[in-house]
Amino acid sequence: MESLKQAILERGKALSDQVLKVDAFLNHQIDPQLMIQVGQEFADRFKNDQITKILTIESSGIAPSFTTAVELDIPLVFARKKKSLTMSDNVFVSQVYSFTKKESNTITVSKNFIEEGDCVLIIDDFLANGQAALGLIDIVKQAQASVAGVGIVIEKSFQPGRKQIEELGYRVESLARIKSLDTGQISFIEEN
Repeated sequence: MESLKQAILERGKALSDQVLKVDAFLNHQIDPQLMIQVGQEFADRFKNDQITKILTIESSGIAPSFTTAVELDIPLVFARKKKSLTMSDNVFVSQVYSFTKKESNTITVSKNFIEEGDCVLIIDDFLANGQAALGLIDIVKQAQASVAGVGIVIEKSFQPGRKQIEELGYRVESLARIKSLDTGQISFIEEN
């Protein structure tokens, strides 16, 4: 997706050979026009999959998931990292480790919102080591629902996340695939 790649080059910053900062348009400040394009692209890629729900994790996955949900005209569910007082014990739970934040989170989703028979599209802002996506896949499996695929805004292809998810048999669609962040230079894997 060229507009996303352009935003990464113009407004992103390689903080190291492992860390890409995109808080100017994706995960702190949000560029609404770019997120609308992201939603349209995901909707186009998954339009034939009979998706009934979109699942993401708070908070950075919400914007791209929301615009995709609008395009597909289906509900969006997000996994909470902290259980609220209004949430009962009737929840699906999974553990997710964040390498960027160096912390583990227990994510929860109410059993009222993902049900057996749902066809779920998982969307997240980043794919690196795959822990968030794997935690969300675990929740969908607990609900006895099916995973249509995993949509990723930015994939760090030099890390093992995609391989792990694909080895489990799930489709991964990334809108921008980072080949390298070496020496502060952002390079992409070029795809057809």
